[in-house]
Amino acid sequence: MNLLKTLAAISSMTMLSRITGLLRDTLFARAYGAGAYTDAFNVAFRIPNLLRRLFAEGAFSQAFVPILAEYKNVKGQEAAKTLVDHVANSLVWATVIVSAIGVIGAPVFVFLIASGLSKGTAFDDAVWMTRIMFPYIACMSFVALAGGVLNTWREFKIPAFTPVLLNIALIAGILFLAPFMEQPVYAQAIAVMVGGILQVAIQFPALVRVGMLPKLSWNPAWGLSDPGVRRVLKKMGPAVFAVSAAQISLMINTTIASYLPEGSISWLTYADRLMEFPNALLGVALGTILLPSLSKANVEGDHAEYSSLLDWGLRLTFLLVLPAAVGMAVIALPLIATLFHYGQFSDEAARMSAQPLMAYAAGLTGIILVKTLAPAFYAQQNIRTPVRIAIGVLIATQLMNAIFVPFIKVAGLALSIGLGATLNAIFLYRGLRKRDIYKPEPGWPKFFMKLLFAVAVMGLVAWLGASQFDWIAMRAHPFLRAGALVLVIAVSGLVYFSILFMLGFRLRDFKRRAK
Repeated sequence: MNLLKTLAAISSMTMLSRITGLLRDTLFARAYGAGAYTDAFNVAFRIPNLLRRLFAEGAFSQAFVPILAEYKNVKGQEAAKTLVDHVANSLVWATVIVSAIGVIGAPVFVFLIASGLSKGTAFDDAVWMTRIMFPYIACMSFVALAGGVLNTWREFKIPAFTPVLLNIALIAGILFLAPFMEQPVYAQAIAVMVGGILQVAIQFPALVRVGMLPKLSWNPAWGLSDPGVRRVLKKMGPAVFAVSAAQISLMINTTIASYLPEGSISWLTYADRLMEFPNALLGVALGTILLPSLSKANVEGDHAEYSSLLDWGLRLTFLLVLPAAVGMAVIALPLIATLFHYGQFSDEAARMSAQPLMAYAAGLTGIILVKTLAPAFYAQQNIRTPVRIAIGVLIATQLMNAIFVPFIKVAGLALSIGLGATLNAIFLYRGLRKRDIYKPEPGWPKFFMKLLFAVAVMGLVAWLGASQFDWIAMRAHPFLRAGALVLVIAVSGLVYFSILFMLGFRLRDFKRRAK
């Protein structure tokens, strides 16, 4: 399998997802702005979304994929199919029960996550929308299972395309449902559930094609006696902490933001949306293709291949993430203004949303490096080390909140998450080196020096270009503003890759085939 080609294919699907996501967020900002009602929706959606990231896409995937790869490569297709059936039954029933608890206990969850909303009517709105959206976790748990199966069988396109359906549903909600509702933002809660159902439906043909469509039972306990299921469950508990330190910090930050000026949750959310763009294009995509390949190398005992895969992933991460981080910091306001500064989205909201985006840029490299480094532990079914690191990082992040938030408000919340992720990446790297799992290949010092020079020049060009325009004043000219932003990004990107080319970088140097 050509890893660079596969990464490009996944990233193209992810790009489509992010473009539709940006369109969704632009329409959302234009229609609803940034205030109490948008805070209520963001809180309501964040609760099931956190559980999805914790238990479905996060802990479950990291625990399930290495064990499934072991079954596939050692025990064969039939044993793997049995494992999928039993795991699917346990996962679906567990999330259905959790969804029921969430619907009943929505007021408690909202109060725990954003108690600051209880002082206004936004609390009741958040409770109503939480009840509508909580079953989303059941849909996404099945989607995570399907994605793990398809990725193990090296079918990456459907899992990468799936999020597009949620964006389409949300866009349709804004355009066609919101105008007919007494409280327009409620349309988004309904659209989330429609999107979840669509994402489940698209998995079935792909699972049938690889012969892995799960068989479910009305008996919730069916399959729990399977040793493979028990192994997955045993790994999942610790993995919740290992893969979700940033998500737990984000939820704590939501509570803190609910006590900051009105709109703070929304400002943080808009910044988070843009930060997730490069994170998904490279971090999630790299983690997706590395985990099955690393798991296979681990099963086969090929230590050289294991280390080589990690080295390739790290070089590609630095090559693409460093310029993205610098660019995001330099053009934070142009990005926010061009994408969201219309309709109900005020001048203040644009400026305030740019601040946490610049803060996120400081830790973007660490955020994405975690996506590359963590699979190296999970592929060896080592959960304990990332758990210990994640707990320490979680504590450090909240200590940084205590330092930063009093001075820079909502931007301090984003800075704490970014710097916390950087600490996470540093300790993960040290753990790999200490255990002799990863041995850097020759050429890293020269690689870094060339890279830093190219990034510095690109950053200067981006800053000079962005400073030529008054992005707030260009509100009345959205196409002119979009054209200016595209020009700044295109010239900066051209300068960056031209310098790399002159310094001897070639595309063929980053091609990599997995065995």
